[in-house]
Amino acid sequence: MQISVSSTLTVYHDGQFWVGLAEHVEGGRYGVARIVFGAEPSDEEILQFITGKWAKLSFFGGEPTEASEPARNPKRRAREAARALKRPAASTKAQQALAAQREAMKRKSAQVRSRRRADEAEARFEQRKQKRKQKHRGH
Repeated sequence: MQISVSSTLTVYHDGQFWVGLAEHVEGGRYGVARIVFGAEPSDEEILQFITGKWAKLSFFGGEPTEASEPARNPKRRAREAARALKRPAASTKAQQALAAQREAMKRKSAQVRSRRRADEAEARFEQRKQKRKQKHRGH
């Protein structure tokens, strides 16, 4: 069995910051990660990022996808690369994966907030109970 691995890093300016969009397809599973660079990264900084921090990225997604077969023809590969440069920076699939990631993070933080509020309410109730008990104990 052969596992196909494909990764792309697209660096673009989103209006405020320079952002890297890392897309990774491995064994038919698509994942995406968003990296905020801040100032415009130089070629050396991008290379250092790829060599040093690429393995530590946590790709969000994991849904199956159809991976395109890499072209064996060098001219075709060059045409595909030129076409990819003309395309908009973020792919629709990557945008959907990032939106799903934001929604998942929003749901998780809402659950944490809800649990914290419930714990605080429980603590206030216990404190009131304790106070009532102290008042009725006698002096």
